Amino acid sequence: MNGPLDLIGEARARGRKALSEYDSKRFLSFLGIPVVPEAFAPDGDSAALEAARIGFPVVLKAYGENLFHKTEVGGVVLNLRSQDEVREEGNRLLKIRGCEGLLVQQMAEGRRELACGLTRDPVFGPCVMFGLGGILTELLGDVVFRIAPLSLADAQEMMGQIRGRKVMESFRGEPPADRHGLARVLVALGEIGLRYEEVAEVDINPLRIRSDGRPVALDALVVLRPGGTVHG
Repeated sequence: MNGPLDLIGEARARGRKALSEYDSKRFLSFLGIPVVPEAFAPDGDSAALEAARIGFPVVLKAYGENLFHKTEVGGVVLNLRSQDEVREEGNRLLKIRGCEGLLVQQMAEGRRELACGLTRDPVFGPCVMFGLGGILTELLGDVVFRIAPLSLADAQEMMGQIRGRKVMESFRGEPPADRHGLARVLVALGEIGLRYEEVAEVDINPLRIRSDGRPVALDALVVLRPGGTVHG
């Protein structure tokens, strides 16, 4: 199994400016950030087998190294509940221009979505971002930033600074968000910024709050800095 530096090195060797969605989530998982169970499949039949292994319902996504805006081309299908559905939709997705395979993803329950990430400020260096996720990220711009490194206390403070902080309280029968789990995600993002100079940005959106309160990354992108070598 490839480690974080291997994933960066492979992307650099192929001239890529970012890790793929699949590799981005693998990278984050290695560093302790919870990601949704997911598998790559080269064709519809393989996707159907992976879906049965992961457990229904599943999400199916078109995968391609240059396919970044999947929803805009109909490249994401939700709530598939049988192998036949996965096989049929998989064969359809493979016809999308730039599609090189399929991602089979567990359909994570939960209604609340957050966003978090890492950016590099030219003055302050690596900074961690936290805020409302999904379409609300761009619509409301309800985000806060903190310079890395972060302590768990720093991360907890960030959660209380967004206007929509009530989203982390009990919601429609679901328990409060696991704030300690969220804090650990933010601390880990800060550590990535300090430890991996090759990483320019990290974008996790959405970070869903499951129906039991635990956070899980559904989509992620790790952007690399231009040039340079991979450091251990």
